[in-house]
Amino acid sequence: MRHSGSFTFAIITIISIMHLASAFAPSVRSISGRGSILPALTRSYTATISAAQREVVLKAHDPSKSYDVIVIGGGHAGSEAATASARTGARTLLLTQKVSTLGELSCNPSIGGIGKGHLVREIDALNGVMGDVADASGIHFRMLNRRKGPAVRGPRAQMDRDLYKDNMQHLLLNGDWMGMENLSVLEASAEDLLLDEGEGIETLTPFSEPGSDDISSSSNSGEASRLEKAKASSSAKANADDRRARIRGVVAIDSATNERIEIESSTVVLTTGTFLRGVLMIGHERYSGGRHLRDSEEVEPPSVGLALTLERFGFPLGRLKTGTPARLDGRTIDWDACNIQPSERPALPFSHLRQSRGEEPPLAAVGNLIDCYQTATNELTHKMVMDYADLLPRYDGMEGKGNGPRYCPSIYKKVERFAERKSHNSFLEPEGLTSDVVYPNGMSGPYPEEIQQKIFRSMKGLEKVEIFRPGYDVEYDFVNPQVLTHTLETKSIAGLYLAGQICGTTGYEEAGAQGIIAGANAGRAAGAAYRGENAPIPFVLGRDEAYIGVLIDDLVTKGATEPYRMFTSRAEYRISLRADNADLRLTRKGAEYGLVTDPERLAALDMRETLITDNVERLRTFKLFVTDWAKRGGNDLMGGAAANRPGREGHKKSAEEILGMPNVSLKDVEQIMADVFEEEKEATESEIDSLDPTPSSVYDTVEASVKYKSYVVRQEKDIESWRKAQGAKIPPTIIYDHAIMPTFSKEEIEKLNRFRPSTFAEASQISGLTPQSIVYLYHHVMRLNKESRQKSREAEAAR
Repeated sequence: MRHSGSFTFAIITIISIMHLASAFAPSVRSISGRGSILPALTRSYTATISAAQREVVLKAHDPSKSYDVIVIGGGHAGSEAATASARTGARTLLLTQKVSTLGELSCNPSIGGIGKGHLVREIDALNGVMGDVADASGIHFRMLNRRKGPAVRGPRAQMDRDLYKDNMQHLLLNGDWMGMENLSVLEASAEDLLLDEGEGIETLTPFSEPGSDDISSSSNSGEASRLEKAKASSSAKANADDRRARIRGVVAIDSATNERIEIESSTVVLTTGTFLRGVLMIGHERYSGGRHLRDSEEVEPPSVGLALTLERFGFPLGRLKTGTPARLDGRTIDWDACNIQPSERPALPFSHLRQSRGEEPPLAAVGNLIDCYQTATNELTHKMVMDYADLLPRYDGMEGKGNGPRYCPSIYKKVERFAERKSHNSFLEPEGLTSDVVYPNGMSGPYPEEIQQKIFRSMKGLEKVEIFRPGYDVEYDFVNPQVLTHTLETKSIAGLYLAGQICGTTGYEEAGAQGIIAGANAGRAAGAAYRGENAPIPFVLGRDEAYIGVLIDDLVTKGATEPYRMFTSRAEYRISLRADNADLRLTRKGAEYGLVTDPERLAALDMRETLITDNVERLRTFKLFVTDWAKRGGNDLMGGAAANRPGREGHKKSAEEILGMPNVSLKDVEQIMADVFEEEKEATESEIDSLDPTPSSVYDTVEASVKYKSYVVRQEKDIESWRKAQGAKIPPTIIYDHAIMPTFSKEEIEKLNRFRPSTFAEASQISGLTPQSIVYLYHHVMRLNKESRQKSREAEAAR
């Protein structure tokens, strides 16, 4: 295994509650017997483990105790749901089959990516846990799409798998921070729901209808109206006719006593992941389970009773599948034959708090990073993939083919779907600083183990590779999310919330995003009811406020016909929804709804807003003649030959206007500003300070807000024109072909040909069809109609 930094011990960082002040102190804790040091979470309210801390994990259930919220499942959705619920003040119980697997990265040991990194930043902006834990556990960092515009850049980090799990458990079980006094954890297996049944039964945890005191940050009138309708549809009154039961608690098997127990609560958040009637598959071998325990043949049992209850109440259940590739022995890989992919430095954190302090993630700060490597399949690999296809599992869904993630396909699906391609990249990602296990990204395929090894050994650098554990697939039940409101509460069972893969999504980040919304709403509604307070307003995010809003709106309005993955192209407001401004969009709203409780986070937001305003204003007020800009920055950079046209000598432009030009960076503009400042300083013999560049904590946001200013206006016009035209007809003779619509994805062309929508309103309800493509289709149809009218006029004139 090769590492780009020396193995140095990390330090536990303890941050005080003082305004953006920090102090550092060493502390030692071994991980999994490896003798490593656990880098602490750098939340201002995280403390080192001490004997005086309360015991969070319950040894057994106290039958006299009830809860406001029970969260079933301790994965990414469950962790965010439990902590969000606790932060709202609700008495919260996290129910997990094994405490030792809390925070487990079941598949890829990475967090973030294109679209997904936006979700992590938004979770962090709402005081969630994923971004902070990822920073504390990251060993390889990259910004994807760096060559493209800021709106589509996606932060991604490779995790040390053991560190991530230990850090998440440290936060959940030992976190002495605000709200966690409301969280308990019980090791038990949820078997069923306790329900009060009856047609139109009254909910005990209602939401109020939105009124004049509703908190909304939506500036777009059309989106504000849609958001108000979404909140109204989540109210108690709106779903009275659909309601057939309400939550009373959970039936579970206590792991400590192996006894059946009943735990009372007024709400339940169900985050079952792949466990809902899960079936594991390798080759033709099938066996029940939600997943394998890591590095083990032991299987965690599936959840059957919960699936049967959902089925009894008429929930629309379907089958989805996902797969995880074999784990390789890094000692048997020829690393020199592969292409190196080093981590970026400085490493950019997910945490807005770290960003505001100008900090790198802790392991990056001490140079404790790894390199990843790239190899690829070849024609021999593809031949074996197809030759052994008859040994793949036969699934329950899609007539035996299985309904898996379109954008994270198995190697068989890649070769079948892209038969013209001679190779597919695979990234070799070490799973930890001291681990020899390597994750071959892009190579899932549940062939028999010996076939998996043959396939890998056909690839460059893997000719002698050994497999630690074979890859496998899991097929599981999911609920069509159209039966949910925008709070993620089910319409037919009051107090029951769903989040994560049970809603038809794929990915840690999508699960965490749903978890924080479901947990926040369950906690707010149940907590208010327990305290005898008025019913709260639903916590719903608009499509113009967050990718989380896009994700949930897509799910509950369009449903899921295949595993849903977030992409930036799914957001019509993506120019405004950047990863760099998630805190500006969401943190204050999170505080108003009781989710953000950290004083340092709010102080950091105040500081960021002030810095951004001041630096943009500085750009706006600094002006030079256009000829001076061109002379100092070069004609190609600062306006080209147009800057030196006759008559332009007396024309001035601000630094803000210059930055709005293509290929001009904030660094370019500020360098010229600094040079002019120094020249004026020398000429006047002034002793004033030099011009400081924009701080790194706000650099990306200042640059993007200036560069995208005109595009945001255009974005609003496009969306508004599209909204007005939803009733417009689509000609039945229209041809959907990639040659005619080159910007459309294969998925979009395929679904348009399958569904043949007759209006744009119908087209907008097709899952997988992006807003940008609908706008493109609208302009295409308008052009066709215009051409048709022109031909009709010409034919009429010719008669």
